[in-house]
Amino acid sequence: MSKPIRVLLVDDHAIVREGICLLLARCKDIQVIGQVVDGKQGVDAVAQMNPDVVLMDITMPVMNGLEATREIHKRFPDTRVLVLTQHENKEYIMPLLQAGAVGYISKRARANELIEAIRAVHTTGVHLPSEIAHRVVNAIAESLPTALSPKPVLLTEREVEIVRLIASGMSSRVIAERLSISTKTVDTHRSNILEKLGARNSAELIKFAIREGIVNVK
Repeated sequence: MSKPIRVLLVDDHAIVREGICLLLARCKDIQVIGQVVDGKQGVDAVAQMNPDVVLMDITMPVMNGLEATREIHKRFPDTRVLVLTQHENKEYIMPLLQAGAVGYISKRARANELIEAIRAVHTTGVHLPSEIAHRVVNAIAESLPTALSPKPVLLTEREVEIVRLIASGMSSRVIAERLSISTKTVDTHRSNILEKLGARNSAELIKFAIREGIVNVK
């Protein structure tokens, strides 16, 4: 049996942390190894505990989630930051993705959605719900210059297909079901795509998809 996903909770609301702990305690493949109340404690806890996934709130005292995410991504690039927050507009989403967060989920999400998100960022490195992915795609499109010099498409036909599905917010499991392949195969394709593009985060991956016309912006 594989080792459980080690999760650190970073949120200044005790009731939120306690609720998440109770929820995740039911999952044999997920283990909460610690919980802290602000971003600075979060960075220190990552250094001490080496979690696989950090569930990160945004608005916190001492150090906010954006600053903590940037610091964790810089110092501990193998630790995945999944943002769990009530803020859902692009003014919050884009800076966090650019800071190194690999996933974003609303506190209004259902319990199974949170569990799926944790598993997704651990295995594939990316989780964006479809409505969030749509906002990200449009925000990135708005930031691109109107005239772009053409760049060669480096991806295979299957990789292009997977990039399109990632940009739409699909998890590896859903992509695997859609394409009738294994989740492991999807994860391998995703790793190859990131390496080919030199992409550091999901925002850069989506930017490539928009620039190359892989994703259509409505």
